[in-house]
Amino acid sequence: MIVVAMVDQLTELEARHRHLHDEVTQLERRAFLTPEEQRQVAELKKLKLIAKDQLYAARRAEQAS
Repeated sequence: MIVVAMVDQLTELEARHRHLHDEVTQLERRAFLTPEEQRQVAELKKLKLIAKDQLYAARRAEQAS
């Protein structure tokens, strides 16, 4: 059961990271961003980095077990 939970967690983190990446990409395609959109992009990038860090930590934990 632990292995299944780890795989589920990895899948969820990968999906979250991919979703955040897609949102950032969509916003950055615009020719002009409002100040609010610029803040949104910055926040999404922070969340994306957090998701990436969590993903790497989960992968390391999976390899250690």
